[in-house]
Amino acid sequence: MPAADRSIIPSILGACLVLIVTAGPVAAQQQPIVSPAPAVPEFLPRFDFHISVDRLMRSLTPQQKLVDQRFSWDSHYGGSFDLVDYVVGRATVTADYQVVMGNEYRPFDPNQGNYILEASLSGRSSDTTEGAVIFHHVSRHISDRPKAFAVAWNLLGGRLLHRVEAGGTTLDVALEGGRVVQRSYVDYLWLGEVNLLVRRPLRSQVGLFAHGTGQLFAVDKIVVLRGTQAGGRIEAGIRLNGRGGAMEIFAGYEKRVDAHPLDRLQQRWGVAGLRLLSR
Repeated sequence: MPAADRSIIPSILGACLVLIVTAGPVAAQQQPIVSPAPAVPEFLPRFDFHISVDRLMRSLTPQQKLVDQRFSWDSHYGGSFDLVDYVVGRATVTADYQVVMGNEYRPFDPNQGNYILEASLSGRSSDTTEGAVIFHHVSRHISDRPKAFAVAWNLLGGRLLHRVEAGGTTLDVALEGGRVVQRSYVDYLWLGEVNLLVRRPLRSQVGLFAHGTGQLFAVDKIVVLRGTQAGGRIEAGIRLNGRGGAMEIFAGYEKRVDAHPLDRLQQRWGVAGLRLLSR
């Protein structure tokens, strides 16, 4: 491996480790990355699909001494597509559905269903840098339990995407933030998020990856008398590439803010999982 390649990897992994202290309730959706511009405008030039299943190990809150039986498995599935790419930018739609399962009443007990819907308009400054205006909606629901009110918020903000390549290793950075323009039950005022994704191919069909994600929640202190909330997730594993998509096998650690829609408590757990991707 060239010296330049060896020097970039520790820096990238160190940056990912920092993110442990900074992810939100539904932060495990597929990370947005830069898309190169086509030669001419195109309709529906890109569609990406993801599905993942995570095993959550020893879910604990600072207030609890026992493992919380509401958190045993976490799964996501959804997709992102470019409705139109107008060369200098693109119009993108993203959707994600999260199911959280515990073992309170049965071995696989779905107790949460959370939705993310997002629309964005972007502009490119180069093939490696892209900025976007985003409108982001999150709606959180309880499964098989009573809840007569909404837990949801809408965010209007911006996102910056950038890619760095060095000797086959790629680093994708996504920075975003915005103001919560509508909220139900939650106390969020502003949200900020950072994502780092490192990929290192070993051969044509096998590679390594590391992914760190983090979020900060500025809150209305009057609602529940608490300050800014922060959480994060880091994972690393093996990526297997096939002709139609990719499989990632990974392990990691997560600190999740407001893990349950109604409790406003943090949870911490180890993670082991499997993810299928269309790219």
